[in-house]
Amino acid sequence: MAETSSADLKTTPLSARHEALGGRIVPFAGYGLPVQYPTGIMAEHNWTREHAGLFDVSHMGPSFLRFNETSGDAQADHAAVAALVEPLICGDITNLKPGQVRYSLLLNGDGGVLDDLMIARPAPPEWAGSLYIVVNADTKEADFARIAAAAQGKAKLDRADSCALLALQGPEAVNVMASIAPGATELGFMHYGAFAWNDTTLIIARSGYTGEDGFEILVEPEFAEAFWDLLLSDDRVKPIGLGARDSLRLEAGLPLYGHDLDETVSPVEAGMGFAVSKRRREAADFPGAARILKEHGGDLERIRVGLLVDGAPAREGADILDSHGNKVGTVTSGGFSPTLGRAIALGFVPPSYSAAGTTLGVAVRNRTQSAEVTDTPFVPHRYYRKPKP
Repeated sequence: MAETSSADLKTTPLSARHEALGGRIVPFAGYGLPVQYPTGIMAEHNWTREHAGLFDVSHMGPSFLRFNETSGDAQADHAAVAALVEPLICGDITNLKPGQVRYSLLLNGDGGVLDDLMIARPAPPEWAGSLYIVVNADTKEADFARIAAAAQGKAKLDRADSCALLALQGPEAVNVMASIAPGATELGFMHYGAFAWNDTTLIIARSGYTGEDGFEILVEPEFAEAFWDLLLSDDRVKPIGLGARDSLRLEAGLPLYGHDLDETVSPVEAGMGFAVSKRRREAADFPGAARILKEHGGDLERIRVGLLVDGAPAREGADILDSHGNKVGTVTSGGFSPTLGRAIALGFVPPSYSAAGTTLGVAVRNRTQSAEVTDTPFVPHRYYRKPKP
């Protein structure tokens, strides 16, 4: 198989900025993206945990699904567009509150995960009948095709993946954002809104995939470099590459599609049962409901666990072993945790081996290393949730 050349890789609106900053560009999901900058992955990881890291995630698949003929009744129009996407997923979109974002899963007929995605309901009544949807880069062509087909000519899917999508993550992200889009700091975790900046509109969600408080910001391509430069002009912000993005999400115990999630893995097996909304479970009206509801009741063969690994990191594909050296599972993500100063991993084992404190082994370079099952996240999440009135 021929290797992908740099000429074959897609670029983002910020590619020139990454090169100017000395980013080491690697292929990822068909794009050329920085895996790290000169300071290195460890420093970038720690900076995000302590200050604010800036990620270019423009390879993702943001889009807007808009109902063709709205009635003017905001709730009815929202219900109509929600009804188009719910047959594809396991989340309750109908009952999203204005401005709320929901994490959900696209499923196949067997209950396997085709992708994980974010779906948001706009707050302004004049935008009723539309949804803001962000899918993963590797699967976005198939995802967009499924959503467009489900729209049945009743709604139009407008892709926005020519825009820049930035993630500002870390404990100082909120103070950085306060000087740029003050209204965004009033958002709670998993809420979003539209905010004016210069001569454009920023779509800002208080979310991210690092376990830290932060924001994901959609920017029109012609404003992308200026907005990136503005953020980096703040001493609290540094650019962060794919390497630290992965180590951060691993510490947060968050699954990565194509590794911890795929078409054979169900939401329950993946430890993502929360994504199957109560209303959808009761109605059993989502793809693969028979399998998923059976597993929800406890009848399943494998489940995702966290592992604290002694010694070198156990990488994806490593065997998980019982006390007799028999293979009982497989590592799906693994690496070194800068925060904990040790190796950690995610993987699948039978439920009988999934209790926290269970001693297992992992095969690393033809030798067995001790591993202990632990609750995830490995590092506590620090999302900002607004106090209830």
